[in-house]
Amino acid sequence: MAKPPLRILLASPRGFCAGVDRAIQIVEVALRKYGAPVYVRHEIVHNRTVVEDLQEQGAIFVDELDQVPQGAPVVFSAHGVPKAVPADAKERKLIAVDATCPLVSKVHREAERHWQAGREVVLIGHAGHPEVIGTLGQLPEGAIHLIEDVGDAETFVPRDAGRLAYSTQTTLSVEETVQIVAVLRRRFPQIAGPHREDICYATTNRQQAVKQIAPQCDAMVVLGAPNSSNSVRLVEVAKTSGCANAVLVQRAREMDWSKLEALRTVGITAGASAPERIVQEVIDAFAERYDVKIEEVVTTTEDIRFRLPRVLEDA
Repeated sequence: MAKPPLRILLASPRGFCAGVDRAIQIVEVALRKYGAPVYVRHEIVHNRTVVEDLQEQGAIFVDELDQVPQGAPVVFSAHGVPKAVPADAKERKLIAVDATCPLVSKVHREAERHWQAGREVVLIGHAGHPEVIGTLGQLPEGAIHLIEDVGDAETFVPRDAGRLAYSTQTTLSVEETVQIVAVLRRRFPQIAGPHREDICYATTNRQQAVKQIAPQCDAMVVLGAPNSSNSVRLVEVAKTSGCANAVLVQRAREMDWSKLEALRTVGITAGASAPERIVQEVIDAFAERYDVKIEEVVTTTEDIRFRLPRVLEDA
C-alpha cells in the first residue's frame, strides 16, 4: 500500500548551541590531554545520548567530587557550579576544568557585581535546576532571592525596594520572563537589570523557530530530555503558538505513534543539548510510515563560537 503523504517542517536553528558544543569538546579534549578516565561532575549537558557517547570514550560521570580520586581531572558541567565546588576541587588537588557556558558565567558575574554594589539580587528561574543552583551558589546564602513565576513577583517583599537588581536563568520561556520582569518593574521602578538580556541567544532563537512553524502543524516533536529546561520550554512554546499536540521525546523509539496518526504536517525541532543525528533518526522513523517531504524553515543563522578553557588550549 502507498504511504500517506506527510509534510515535515524542520525548525532551524535547532539542536546544539555554542555552549553545549563547547562543553562536549572540553570533555573530549580533556580525554586526549589527560587520558581516560576523565571525571565529569553531573551530566555535562542534559542529554542521555551525549552522556553515553562520552562514557564510551572514557568519561566517568559522578554526583559529587568525593567520588573523584585525588589528583584526577574533573570537568564541571555547562550549567555552572556554586563557588564551593571549585574551592573543594582545589583543596582535593583535582585538575579542574570548567565547562560552564560563557553566557551562564555572565549571569554569575552580573549577580556578583550587583551584590558588591549593595543590591539585593532577584534571580528569575526554576528551583532545583543546576544552573539556578550554580548561580545561587555564587553569593552568600540569602543574597539572592529566587522568583519562579508572576505570582512570586507579585508577592516578593524586598529588604530595600530602592536597592534591587534582577538576573535570569538562561533557558527560560521568553514570554514568561518578559511578564515576570514587567511585574517587577511595575512594583519596583528602580530595579536594575542586565546590560543585555540573560536568556541566551540559542534559547530565544529556538523558541522563535518553533513559533514560526507551530501554527501550521498538526503535531510538533521536540527532541530533548525531560530535565532539559530549554527543551521543555520548546514544548510549551509550541502549544501556546497553536500546536496543541506537542510532545517531548529523547529518541525515536520513544515515539507514541497513537498520538501521531492522520497527520498532514508535523514540525520537528531539537533542544540545545540534542544531537542532530537524533533528529535524523526521527525523520527516518516518520519515513517508514509516511511519504515524507521535508521543508527546512530557517528563521535565523547562528555563527557563535566559544573558546576552550586555557588549561586545554595546548591540547
